[in-house]
Amino acid sequence: MVEQAGSKNLDNLPVAIEQRIGELVARMTLAEKIGQMSQLSGSGGAELKRAVAEGRVGSILNDVNTENINELQRIAREESRLGIPLLVGRDVIHGFRTIFPIPLGQAASWNPAVVREGARIAALEAASTGVNWTFAPMIDVTRDPRWGRIAESLGEDPWLASVLGAAMVQGFQGDDLAGKGTIAACAKHFAGYGATEGGRDYNTANIPENELRNVYLPPFQAAADAGVATFMASFSDLNGVPASGNEFLMKQILRQEWGYKGFVVSDWESIRQLSVHGFTANDKEAAYEAANAGVDMEMVSTTYADHLPALVAEGRIDEREIDRMVTSILRIKARLGLFDNSHTEPTDFPALVNQQHREAARQAARQSVVMLQNRNRVLPLNSGKLNTLALIGPLADDPYEQLGTWIFDGQAEDSVTLLQALRDAVGNKVKVNFARGLVNTRSKSRAEFAEAIALAEAADAVVLALGEEAILSGEAHSRADIRLPGYQQQLIEALAATGKPLILVVMAGRPLTLTDIVDKVDAILYSWHPGTMGGPAIADILLGKHSPSGKLPVTFPNTVGQIPIYYSHKNTGKPPSDDTIAHIDDIDAKAPQTSLGMTSFYLDAGYKPLFPFGFGLSYTEFAYSDIRISSERPHVGSDIQVSALLTNTGKMEAEEIVQLYLRDLVGNVTRPVRELKGFQRVRLQPGEARRVGFTLTSEELAFYNRKMQKVVEPGQFHVWIGGSSEAELATQFELLGETVLLP
Repeated sequence: MVEQAGSKNLDNLPVAIEQRIGELVARMTLAEKIGQMSQLSGSGGAELKRAVAEGRVGSILNDVNTENINELQRIAREESRLGIPLLVGRDVIHGFRTIFPIPLGQAASWNPAVVREGARIAALEAASTGVNWTFAPMIDVTRDPRWGRIAESLGEDPWLASVLGAAMVQGFQGDDLAGKGTIAACAKHFAGYGATEGGRDYNTANIPENELRNVYLPPFQAAADAGVATFMASFSDLNGVPASGNEFLMKQILRQEWGYKGFVVSDWESIRQLSVHGFTANDKEAAYEAANAGVDMEMVSTTYADHLPALVAEGRIDEREIDRMVTSILRIKARLGLFDNSHTEPTDFPALVNQQHREAARQAARQSVVMLQNRNRVLPLNSGKLNTLALIGPLADDPYEQLGTWIFDGQAEDSVTLLQALRDAVGNKVKVNFARGLVNTRSKSRAEFAEAIALAEAADAVVLALGEEAILSGEAHSRADIRLPGYQQQLIEALAATGKPLILVVMAGRPLTLTDIVDKVDAILYSWHPGTMGGPAIADILLGKHSPSGKLPVTFPNTVGQIPIYYSHKNTGKPPSDDTIAHIDDIDAKAPQTSLGMTSFYLDAGYKPLFPFGFGLSYTEFAYSDIRISSERPHVGSDIQVSALLTNTGKMEAEEIVQLYLRDLVGNVTRPVRELKGFQRVRLQPGEARRVGFTLTSEELAFYNRKMQKVVEPGQFHVWIGGSSEAELATQFELLGETVLLP
């Protein structure tokens, strides 16, 4: 029996536990060791039960039948030679039965507490079935909304993804992995998957090492620092070396530089796919490359089981390395308390989708809504002055589609739609009439337009619920054209012609290019795919019970041709400005080349996004003033205090997400024009003012230089505090001293 350990810190297990794990590994045959390194998909069939009894499998995935799981755990504990329990994996991405907004939507809340609570509830519900391991959080930094998996991400910024990813890890794992209702988390996909070419899933990623370290790796290091139990290798290759066989990632960075003590699992059959990449000639060589790189567990495919014995016999793989891998897996099982009790009793847990869980999902969805436009203050709707409201759109009353991608255990019957929520909220005061307008978001038929137009003409205002069905985003669902699909634009144009106030609610798994319709609607609420309680959350915003407070975690392009477009770009040697650009329609015939300003922009799309990172409107107004800094000439290594006065100058109590941005003007490598370095949610009453402060430490000023050293350099810095990445209130300081290397 292996004693349990509960600390989320993966270092320094008690000596007695390490000793007993060592004794257990010493008793294992090579086949049993490889069994611990093998994960199979199944639901309790005879062959899987036999494999468990024979010690040929250490983990299963995609079974949430508690009876099946308990029986497999019993077989593992009582019938296998060594009695080692199973890890039970499941994609619990943004909820189990109670579905929260998609991760990109949660990122729009800019609220670590909301993200942590969502993960805690997801873990609690999943654990009630016997699941003890989730393949989340996905913390790939991505700047390409064509990529379907942007829905699972936390956006384009490494700082925001680091803070929220760590919060998600803490929510899943709690303070004690052995505690009831906690499950092991898995940071994925290591690394660079969010930079796949063309936004196509599974595609190649070419990332210079300096950019990899400065942009794509920080969220993973933050997850490791937060004690994440496991990592998952990316499907993609990185600079020509697929992640599942990448020694640089798994050994040099993860193990040697970061000292990570958890284990690494492949993605689904990604070890076998090393040969499909053209990286290996066959499954045996694929098994060698993955094991040699340090991938500890193989998901679904069986190259380890089939070929590691021969590779060890041939001396190509040292069995001591196998022992290290198995030890890291057993440590996580010990942390989870599985050696003490691997049986699950659902009655020990709260009911699924209970009222407390629903309220948490509602709050998360509410804080995730981003108001992008509110012309003539058409929002919030005043139910006291409305007689009839037209609710139109295929997503207005579709309980399944609002759940979003990757919700294996979520059920439409649990959802409350926008139609239900609005009718419940206004009761008999306002008549809410509903028409779909389109059969679904991809429909190219005007057959239902007439009913929708008639309802709009008879209404005081129109709420239009459009966007993407859930299946249009997520894994393997990349899109080259990210406009509203089908005839949604045509429906908007037809309704705009009625002259009635038109409020667009977008439910989608990615940023969409809204340029063609933004001038045709009065207001836009971007709710992402909001989850189980999306309807009540959106209704809360529409009716003014809560002010919208979400901010964009990713830049919205004007057109797909601007991609990649993100706020923290480099300045270039010829930066664009409004004074130096021209539009394609304004160029004279036979114009000389130098007449266009010679700067970095598009002739037909300029250089600015439709909506910038960090942007989001409120029902009140916030004013920023009086920025202060603790020292204009601090020394390297000292903390710098920066603050500004935030005032609610409007008439409604509301929350503002105050954002801190930094620019290092001169560096050993060129630095971004702005980088997010802090944020706070601040609630103010009308007329209330509060000074909001931030601390810049060496960590916030550091970057990887051309020698791949993490350094803080002296020099000039600019600092902004405001409500988006386009904040104008600024100060500056000069950092004095010598360059310092950080660990």
